[in-house]
Amino acid sequence: MIAIIGTWKMSSAGVFEAHDLLKGGAPAGDAVIHAVTRVEDEPAFCSVGYGGLPDRDGHVMTDAAYMDGATLRMGAIASAENIKNPILAARLLCGRETNCLLAGHGAELFAIRHGLDMRDMRTEESMRRWRQATQERPERLTAYTGHDTVCVLGLDAAGHLVAGVSTSGLFMKDPGRVGDSPIIGSGFYADDRYGAAAATGLGEDIMRGCLSYEVVSRMKHGQNPWEACQGALRELSARKIELGEDAGSISLIALAPDGSYGAATTLSCFPFAAARGDGHDLFVTDSHGKVRDVGEAELIGVD
Repeated sequence: MIAIIGTWKMSSAGVFEAHDLLKGGAPAGDAVIHAVTRVEDEPAFCSVGYGGLPDRDGHVMTDAAYMDGATLRMGAIASAENIKNPILAARLLCGRETNCLLAGHGAELFAIRHGLDMRDMRTEESMRRWRQATQERPERLTAYTGHDTVCVLGLDAAGHLVAGVSTSGLFMKDPGRVGDSPIIGSGFYADDRYGAAAATGLGEDIMRGCLSYEVVSRMKHGQNPWEACQGALRELSARKIELGEDAGSISLIALAPDGSYGAATTLSCFPFAAARGDGHDLFVTDSHGKVRDVGEAELIGVD
């Protein structure tokens, strides 16, 4: 069984194309990379890659990660500037015994040494929004409404699972801020034996629950992807409420070795794209765990 799932409507075109690659016999890694780079290259998606929203100093700093479920090896970059496709750097780092997570200038030098394309990731629109935000000076930073990290999980015909994530992080973040996306167990996790999971939303909250590892651990102990996502998110949300906080802005996806998938969210609307076997569709789930398939027209204005 082949399957692939990605966060937000922005992943749908790449996910469906990647599904065709899987049907043609492509490995999960190639399919996941295709889906993620499709989002990174599109400036309209202002939370990922080219056109991503800048930090407080006006720099677009990206995080990305890639994990191989067969070997439990991972690669990641954090707070890196001007790497055209951050996910490609993360994939190149995967498999290393040491130095598999590089940050800042070190990540950029790695990308250059390995011949990856570099570019100024800022666009006219992203800088316009930054200039406007510098005047408004928001007191509290929040995850984006309707779009955030692109997370893609893929399963190929050989039963191999891969996780890939990419983001430009929280808009107007402090320079050097790193969220959950490049942190193994928080932003992503993959194990061919039990499943894969990834998270999107406010990274500071996601890291508090090590949510991606928690979801895979629940699948290891017999829960299906829906149960695992719902249970992990419900537990962290309940603890945050006990501490006098709100549930936050978090969404999860998961993919099992049998090709079944699941999702959970604290939001009223979390779109995701999924494909399994010969079919694919866009879905929406909500904070109550209700899920339905939808068409593109119904999601106009929602990334």
